[in-house]
Amino acid sequence: MQLKFENQESKIRQTHVFYLSYFDFQLQIFNYLCMNAIKQLITDGKTDEAIRLLDEYIKKNTSSDEAYYLRGNAYRKKGDVRQALNNYLSAIEINPDSPAQIAHDALIRILNFYNKDMYNH
Repeated sequence: MQLKFENQESKIRQTHVFYLSYFDFQLQIFNYLCMNAIKQLITDGKTDEAIRLLDEYIKKNTSSDEAYYLRGNAYRKKGDVRQALNNYLSAIEINPDSPAQIAHDALIRILNFYNKDMYNH
């Protein structure tokens, strides 16, 4: 009788793992679709809506470096450099290999650039 119980318990565990894996898969698909929709909003210039959605997303997914990176892109497109840099730094803090590192460095280079020939002496 003990062997039969262990087999049933093993089947329950396998089923549980399957459903958790399926749930994780569904969640990944949802996140992928969400991020693509937000990227499209930013591309279309609907930055306020993208930022609002990303604010909500980040409240529930605080460790999503992609969300901070995209919010940085939205703020950059909006012209709010300070918020863009802050969001890029948050993404980098979560994932040092995030594309936010390149975006951050590029934005800093733009801010540091000046043409000495264009200034009056």
